[in-house]
Parts: sequence; structure tokens; C-alpha cells
Amino acid sequence: MFKFLFAKNKQANSFPFKEFRKEFTYFNRIDKNKRILNLWENRYPCLEDRTETTTFDTHYVYHPAWAMRRILQLAPPKHIDISSALQFCAMLSAFMPVEFYDYRPAKLSLTNLSSGKADLTDLFFETDSIVSLSCMHTVEHVGLGRYGDPIDPEGDVKAINELKRVTAKGGSLFFVVPVGKPKIQFNAHRVYAFEQIKEYFEGFDLVDFSLVKDDTSFENQADPKIVASQYYACGCFHFIKR
Repeated sequence: MFKFLFAKNKQANSFPFKEFRKEFTYFNRIDKNKRILNLWENRYPCLEDRTETTTFDTHYVYHPAWAMRRILQLAPPKHIDISSALQFCAMLSAFMPVEFYDYRPAKLSLTNLSSGKADLTDLFFETDSIVSLSCMHTVEHVGLGRYGDPIDPEGDVKAINELKRVTAKGGSLFFVVPVGKPKIQFNAHRVYAFEQIKEYFEGFDLVDFSLVKDDTSFENQADPKIVASQYYACGCFHFIKR
């Protein structure tokens, strides 16, 4: 169903190539100064961008914005992120020192930002050592092999247990996963029930749950009961370790 809708929308927003050729010719005709030559061999047709509104991935716009706002309010001396969106840690490093780690390390080079390799199922950090930690839209992949990690049906639970272990007592963990009717969509990701995540994080207090819903809206301090009616929503959990 989702593939059909995507194909239908793609066709509706598509700009015909013959119109592209007409605009190319028209541009050259009215360009009197010829400051930069517009040559046919340099063409790069973008034919699907004439939408009525600017489209965006709601999961990956809203959840980093949610986390950054909360982290800046807390103003920790340093933040550690494991495998979240690179844009998130890059932007956060403008405000505080950030350490970023991934199973496939990223060659990021920015002031206030260091980047390295880490295995979420076996973190090298000391127990109770991290005051401000995030792992967002990541754990749902662990153990499915998508990124070259070992196949392990319990990989996500092992990763969660490691996040719990290294978070300092009184420290914050910003945790994001797909939520809705529980399922594995192999080998892309898992989707969790709200109650599953709460159970996995025994020993932590949930101080905020926000949600990017299937209808693409974002709800701060969301009602967890909404999750059961969702197919692939984005659950944003701010936990504090007791």
C-alpha cells in the first residue's frame, strides 16, 4: 500500500522532461549577460520538486529538534551521542563539546566534536559515567544486520542494557525509536509498543514522551495511549536514571 501511494504521489509531482527542455531553451534565450554558461551537456534534471509545500522526513526533522531543545535547557558540560543523525551532533557541537560514536565511524571534522567507533552491545564507557547521552532512531536496527552488524534477535535489548548501564545516576538519556503496533520489518527496523520501551527501561523515570504521529504531526508531552493506533510513529523518550 505504501509503495503504491508513494508512486502515485511521485507521478503527480513529476515535472515532464519536455517542459524541462522548453525551460532550458527559454532560460538561454533571456540570459543576455551569459555570466555562467548553461550548456546542455551540464544538465542535471530535477523533475520531482515542484510540490505545493516543502516535503521533509518528519521523523528526522522533529526528533533531533526535540532532543536539542531539551539538552540545551539542561546545559550539560558535555554530551555523548551514539549513532544518531549526524546533523544532530554536528549542530549540537556549536553549543557544547560533543562526542559521537557509531558502529561505522563517521569522518566528521568540526571544532567541539570528536568522532569514534563504538559497538552498542558492548560499550567501552564505565558504568554510571555519562551525564547526558542520546541514542536516537538507532536501537531498532541493532541485530538485524542492515549496517553490517551481527545478526542477533536480542541485539536491541543488549544495546538498551548497555545504554542503561553507562548512564550516570541522575543523568539524562534521550532515546528515540519507531513506535506503534509491534513488528519487525526485516532487515530495516523494529517497531515497539510504548509499554515495551517502558519495561525495558526499568530503573529510569520517564520525564517526557513526545511523538511524531503517522499523520506527520508532532505532539509534545504526548498521550502514550495514542501509540497503539499508530503504524510507524516516532517515539521520543527522555529518561532520567534513578
